[in-house]
Amino acid sequence: MDIRKYNQIAWDNKVKQGKRYTIPASPEDIKQAKAGNWQINLTPCIPVPREWFPPLQGLKVLCLASGGGKQGPILAAAGSEVTVFDNSPLMLATDRSVAARDSLKIRTVEGDIADLSQFSNSCFDLIVHPVSNTFVPDVRPVWKEAFRVLRKGGALLSGFTNPAVYLFDWELAERNGELRVRYKLPYSDAADLDEAQKQKRIADSEPMEFSHTFDTQIGGQIAAGFVITGFYEDRDEPEAMDQLGKYTATYIVTRAVKL
Repeated sequence: MDIRKYNQIAWDNKVKQGKRYTIPASPEDIKQAKAGNWQINLTPCIPVPREWFPPLQGLKVLCLASGGGKQGPILAAAGSEVTVFDNSPLMLATDRSVAARDSLKIRTVEGDIADLSQFSNSCFDLIVHPVSNTFVPDVRPVWKEAFRVLRKGGALLSGFTNPAVYLFDWELAERNGELRVRYKLPYSDAADLDEAQKQKRIADSEPMEFSHTFDTQIGGQIAAGFVITGFYEDRDEPEAMDQLGKYTATYIVTRAVKL
């Protein structure tokens, strides 16, 4: 299976269906951002601390795997020069639609987040990367490329899934609320689902997901050259929270700096 192509189509379908994470920022969100009252989320509930950001006016920002019309338009409205990079053409089309609606200047680029070769070295001041690397088989090239395209002193703000989420049999949890460990980590939909489960996922046009260990998520950033300077945990909103989220945080956010 061509994972990148499959996930591209799956996310395009989510846009067509108006699913979670494809709903763009509202006109009021953009109005507030233009007035200096802005915030962005990389995970479901907790906004990224404002002190994690440098002054945004004129800042060259890469929104990495961040299509869908949320983070990019808000940062553009706050004064940044924004490039949104995503694998899904329709997610990028949403950013262009918001930009046209609210008179914003946003550059959109389609591509693979593990390959930023179309960007030169040290060309961005800030990278924002919401939970999305769960859709790529290997996260380490993502960190290496992010480090390359950041300027010295630039920061990478990343959200990602707690790998513990992938330990459990979620079909069982949905049936009776029981959390039962079933899979070893790192987990892969492509490798660990049985054929019937995989075919159902394909029929439902659900993206293929991959867990990544802390060794490759946090250790991978450090190995790429970053220094971790910020960290917090998050979980889903109560109405979307799964069984595990009742017991522990299921998302992590880091701030990593290229010194």
